[in-house]
Amino acid sequence: MTTIRLFNTRTRAKEDFSPLDARDVRMYVCGPTVYDRAHLGNARPVLVFDVLFRLLRHVYGADAVRYVRNFTDVDDKINAAAQARKDAGAPGTLEDLIRQRTEETIAWYHADMDALGALRPTDEPRATDYIGAMIAMIQTLIDRGHAYAVAGHVLFDVRSFPAYGRLSGRSVDDMIAGARVEVAPFKRDPMDFVLWKPSDANLPGWDSPWGRGRPGWHIECSAMSFELLGASFDIHGGGLDLQFPHHENEIAQSCCAHPGSDFARVWMHNEMLLVEGRKMSKSLGNFFTVRELLEQGHPGEVIRFVMLSTHYRKPMDWTAEKAEQAQSQLRKWRALLTGVAPTEPSPELLADLCDDLNTGKVPFWLSHMAADLAQHRAWEAQGVKDLVRTADEIEGEFLASANIVGLLLPEMGAWVETGPDLSAWSAQLARLRAAAMETRDFAPVDALKTALIAAGVEVRMSKSGVELVPGPGFDAAKLEGLG
Repeated sequence: MTTIRLFNTRTRAKEDFSPLDARDVRMYVCGPTVYDRAHLGNARPVLVFDVLFRLLRHVYGADAVRYVRNFTDVDDKINAAAQARKDAGAPGTLEDLIRQRTEETIAWYHADMDALGALRPTDEPRATDYIGAMIAMIQTLIDRGHAYAVAGHVLFDVRSFPAYGRLSGRSVDDMIAGARVEVAPFKRDPMDFVLWKPSDANLPGWDSPWGRGRPGWHIECSAMSFELLGASFDIHGGGLDLQFPHHENEIAQSCCAHPGSDFARVWMHNEMLLVEGRKMSKSLGNFFTVRELLEQGHPGEVIRFVMLSTHYRKPMDWTAEKAEQAQSQLRKWRALLTGVAPTEPSPELLADLCDDLNTGKVPFWLSHMAADLAQHRAWEAQGVKDLVRTADEIEGEFLASANIVGLLLPEMGAWVETGPDLSAWSAQLARLRAAAMETRDFAPVDALKTALIAAGVEVRMSKSGVELVPGPGFDAAKLEGLG
């Protein structure tokens, strides 16, 4: 079986991935808090772990992989967004408005991530559907001496878990010295964090042994991952910004609630996103939601291609130049396709993906295969016999290679017009060119090339063959009557 190697944040090393059960490979990725549109930075972990999901399915089988990504639908930001609507005169109770906001935002999220070609996870649990499981886990932590109830709150006792800080590589004392922590008189230690907090009559709340309240953020993922994937599972992923405190707290809660479990064996974190070399910020005017980019005319597969062209453990810089180059490259590749079904991906590309998701090499391999495909199409048009591989065989490998990273998918191709079919002109120009190489009379080649350019066709001729690309001013009528 193909070996996948992944960088494990916990061990700070690249390791051979060996699932607990190859028939049931399990992955959990922290999902969005659903109070507003997903911004460009939110899309990066979605795309990174979508590629990993596709790779795991390819290696272990589509039915052997479970991928869970949650929706946090109980949060103070959601409450604030709903309260703002209520203050603006929206009808309904605050709970009604919260439900409306979360449903609306989840629908937006699905539409935006679908546009980026991301597969839906196996399960997408909502926090509010697992409140009972959270309460049960909190009670277990209290019973085991790892949490305490005070003033309607329940807090996790960080000092009760000696391994706290190992994921982020910091001691508790160092974290206290350098972190901004919530100061509360009822905390035993400044680093203790909230598992449960009280809700007043104006806020969403659930009955619990500690009074009416709502869960802290960190306990949500621990409870949902346990319910859906068990006490130990294979991979936990998310953005680097979640490494501390969210993931550190998840480990503490889960390992203390389920002694002897591994919780997540492999931890993966993607680096952050820049826009034109700077941190994305509304104050800098470089803050974009995914929907805004789509509406500005950036196709989903272009956004995806730009994102995946940088290794996930390196900062990714979104630039207008990269987007323009990606769109041009994808248009060239799509112009080569004739409807052949995918076969098996390139072994070279697959090897790079198995090497800690090295998607940065994808453009290189796809460009190499595209050039090979164009050359074989030109040879076949010239009647060359006894080729080791047919163009259709190369195209099948090319498509399979693109599909394993979610590029050039049919459902994402609406931005490229179905027509025109320039293959006949390409073949004719290739034949004239081949004849001219023998006769040294290039007049027929130049005449057809001039006519094509006048019709708005970009003509690219190289040693690998002839490529015709319809430009923005393409006029099919100008090709009528050409011989």
